[in-house]
Amino acid sequence: MPQKKAIHFGAGNIGRGFIGPLLVQSGYHVVFADVDSHIIDELNTKHAYEVHILDNGTDAVKEKKERRESVGEVSGILTTHMDDVIKEFEDPHVQIVTTAVGPPVLEKIAPAIAKGLQGRRSTSGGVLNVIACENMVNQTKTLKDLVTRHLESEDRAWAEEHVGWADCSVDRIVPPAQGFGESHPLDVGVEDFYEWVVDEDALKQDGEARLPLTGMKLTKDLEGYIHRKLFTLNCGHAITAYLGYLKGYKTVDQAIKDAQIRDIVKGALEESGYALVKKHGFKQEEHEQYIQKTLARFENPNLKDDVSRVGRQPLRKLGRGDRLLGPVYLAKEYGIPVPDLLRGVAAAFLYDVKDDPQSVELQEKVKVKGVGGAVEEVTEFEVGSGENETVVKSYEELKKWKAA
Repeated sequence: MPQKKAIHFGAGNIGRGFIGPLLVQSGYHVVFADVDSHIIDELNTKHAYEVHILDNGTDAVKEKKERRESVGEVSGILTTHMDDVIKEFEDPHVQIVTTAVGPPVLEKIAPAIAKGLQGRRSTSGGVLNVIACENMVNQTKTLKDLVTRHLESEDRAWAEEHVGWADCSVDRIVPPAQGFGESHPLDVGVEDFYEWVVDEDALKQDGEARLPLTGMKLTKDLEGYIHRKLFTLNCGHAITAYLGYLKGYKTVDQAIKDAQIRDIVKGALEESGYALVKKHGFKQEEHEQYIQKTLARFENPNLKDDVSRVGRQPLRKLGRGDRLLGPVYLAKEYGIPVPDLLRGVAAAFLYDVKDDPQSVELQEKVKVKGVGGAVEEVTEFEVGSGENETVVKSYEELKKWKAA
């Protein structure tokens, strides 16, 4: 019987180090779709690569620990070659489409997916599930809306019947290229921990296309998992990066070992944790363990995770429902004080990196409107409010870290 196939948009580190391997372990041949011709050529030449699992050492001996997992059954197509994209979608053995391209790129791949779905309809293709594995809320719903704009009414009706669009929560730290040598350009390093939780109700379950896959957890309460991950892992990661930047640390593991930084990050995660327990009914003790696990993940020196990578695009991270303000507003619903979360917000306003357009834009807002005015515009905490005053006060206190 011909092998079932998956199309994965994004042949970067997350695609090759997280989603791709789980698809292969589930018995799929994975077709990576990307604009990087070098990576695509390598995939079509070697059809395999290795994932390096970068574990942390024990508390007593912080030695480098690494194991490797081989990933085979892979190939690639260029997203700029539309005929190749359509051909893959038309293949009845394709059962799932995933993405890991970064939120801003979803709009760019939407036309290709739309063309692919049109082609699949023309060949009477079967059920297909689309899961956008992006670090954002409602990522697949967003992709569906973008794709639908490029479909005619009859194609839309077919897609409603045959295509499942499932949001998910993805959690694995995959730092930039670790440098495994010119002869191993496809290899990627990742942390051992991962979590992939998918909205069960949004999937189309049909015969051979049934899910879950290896390493995938289905849930009917996806929002809880998304909030837990975004308001814990991503929240703590970002705050660690912004505070680490102020003190001149280069990597997340260096920053989290600083006692001042760790106290603020831990405090922020405890504040968000109180709100998450209230909102989603998590068990307090289990969530406290999740926080401790998260802090331990930050300490892994083998990931070499740059604070500049983790902190980039501060305006996106300061979005109303994103990792910094999301937990603040959630805590506000339950009357939970959040001084450390607001310190994290203040640190984001001090992130001044010239090659980051959003950082430049944020600094310009501060320059033109003053700190309080900029905070009001970005966070919607009005000047004179307790939240605005706390952020401004924390901004002035944290500014001294940079000067020290």
